Amino acid sequence: MDLFDHASQKETATLAPLAERMRPTTLAEYLGQEHLTGEGRFLRRALESDQVPSLILWGPPGTGKTTLAQLVARSTGAAFETMSAVLAGVKDIRETVARAQDRWKLHRQRTLLFIDEIHRFNKSQQDALLPHVEKGTVTLIGATTENPSFEVNAALLSRCRVVTLRGLEQEELVAVMRRAVADPKGLGGRVTVDDAALDFIADAAGGDARRALTALEAAAAHGGAVVDRKVAEEALQQKLLLYDKGGEEHYNVVSAFIKSMRGSDVDAALYWMTRMLEAGEDPVFIFRRMVIFASEDVGNADPRALGVAVDALRAFQLMGLPEGTLPLTQAVTYLALAPKSNAVIAAYAAVREAVTKEGALPVPMHLRNAPTKLMKSLGYGGGYKYPHNFEGNYVPEDYLPDALRARCFYTPTRNGFEAELSERYESLQQQLAARREARDGREPREPGEDG
Repeated sequence: MDLFDHASQKETATLAPLAERMRPTTLAEYLGQEHLTGEGRFLRRALESDQVPSLILWGPPGTGKTTLAQLVARSTGAAFETMSAVLAGVKDIRETVARAQDRWKLHRQRTLLFIDEIHRFNKSQQDALLPHVEKGTVTLIGATTENPSFEVNAALLSRCRVVTLRGLEQEELVAVMRRAVADPKGLGGRVTVDDAALDFIADAAGGDARRALTALEAAAAHGGAVVDRKVAEEALQQKLLLYDKGGEEHYNVVSAFIKSMRGSDVDAALYWMTRMLEAGEDPVFIFRRMVIFASEDVGNADPRALGVAVDALRAFQLMGLPEGTLPLTQAVTYLALAPKSNAVIAAYAAVREAVTKEGALPVPMHLRNAPTKLMKSLGYGGGYKYPHNFEGNYVPEDYLPDALRARCFYTPTRNGFEAELSERYESLQQQLAARREARDGREPREPGEDG
């Protein structure tokens, strides 16, 4: 390294963002993952024994995945090679492996290969890593914000140990920021930040240390020598919410929203709804989930629920934002407090199972269409009873194929309006059973009993 290179590195260190300048260089400085790095914990034991396996680091942004990989390399004396799965390909993997092989042959130095966003590697790229990880040519450390069970293929996953990193707690984020305020590499004591401001920033960061330090740097630049809560609020404008619309947290929040409505907790349902909206979710996506919910979880316990959900969507399309949040909120509160029944989806599942198992059963003769004389002469439509010709517009009749006769797929609950449907359903089943008894000369079956 010449003088110009040295000067360039010093200038880069000065100009780098606060989060980069404050990246821990020792395990003692690394905060927030005591379950991995604490005394007697897995990763500390592996480092102390110099037996670190290939790892998949899974956790939300800003939890120290890249830093941890660098600390492992420094602690073990391994050469640190890094690549981004967004930009790298199989050719880059081969070149890195070739350097690792040369490094071991010439210097007996191991290579730690860190791949950021490893979930973005396709199958062929992941397969290209397999033999080299298996042979130990490189120690792989992959970082991902996505569930590796879904995003990393099983063969590669079996050769790595998955460790989960958690979002930092508020007090840990405050400790990180206090260090940055005092450290010469950070703000060097040039700024005073009060406790209320630190708490506000930590709360806004949502467990993300990088986000907390970036917000602290913005607040320091905005407020001058003293940063209080008001300055922090002005600098940040609004709290940033952890919600990756393409990632796991997206599905976690949606799941919490649906389960809150299903559990009739209107306050929780409104909270998760608002979390999605404030994080930039498309309101139409939320409405679509609610329309599904209205049939799947409310169903005939309150037939109006489906209309409420659809009408709310139409109203939103007329209003737009911000007024469109009103029909959205109205529909969420209605669905959460409505009586619940999953009889509709259960009925479809039961019928689908019967169709799959029994195949295409023949249509009973009396139900077949008979547009020609030949068809009529063959018995098509013979014996069909037109319900409107009978009292109450009903006549007991079998409409299922013979192999499924007397099968009951729909089991209405006693919740809400479905209780009325349940009474009518049972009455119809009793009349039909009596008709079968009179016709067949045998005991009627109970509703729900297979024929």
